[in-house]
Amino acid sequence: MSETNDLQLADYIGAIPDFPKPGILFRDVTPLLASPAAFAESVRRLAEAFRGRRIDLVAAAEARGFLFAAPLALELGVGLVPIRKPGKLPGRTLSHTYELEYGTDTLEMHADAIAPGARVLVVDDLLATGGTVQACCAMVEKAGGTVAGCAFVIELTALGGAKKLAGRDVSSLIQYD
Repeated sequence: MSETNDLQLADYIGAIPDFPKPGILFRDVTPLLASPAAFAESVRRLAEAFRGRRIDLVAAAEARGFLFAAPLALELGVGLVPIRKPGKLPGRTLSHTYELEYGTDTLEMHADAIAPGARVLVVDDLLATGGTVQACCAMVEKAGGTVAGCAFVIELTALGGAKKLAGRDVSSLIQYD
């Protein structure tokens, strides 16, 4: 087994108490990104879960999702679809508004970013409650694409995000309760 395959990726995840508010333990991917070996290995492992399947595009919501989606798209040899906050993309866009714990949020992507029938892998750094990735999946399907799977570096299992993605192929590298 190679040295990178032996990497314990969880060793590269920071734990920041009381961020962004008291009582929250923030799981920080910054140390993983700072290590070329750990970053490369995380992208390799994300790709491994979907290699050999038909994936036409990788899609991700800003901002940390982009950090993993771009190299993953290159690793899989496919294009990248950025999903952004309103007003950040030129041209015609599709939008999706979704519920948050307190209020709503909206995401947009180019209306022509996904060809009908394209198989799209939706990627983010972290799966918590699942609202953001569920919104991304809804937009992929609104554009006529098929969600081929959802991939995450970290999953916070106690928050139940995977339940919101029931029926989808969900893969995460590191799980925390």
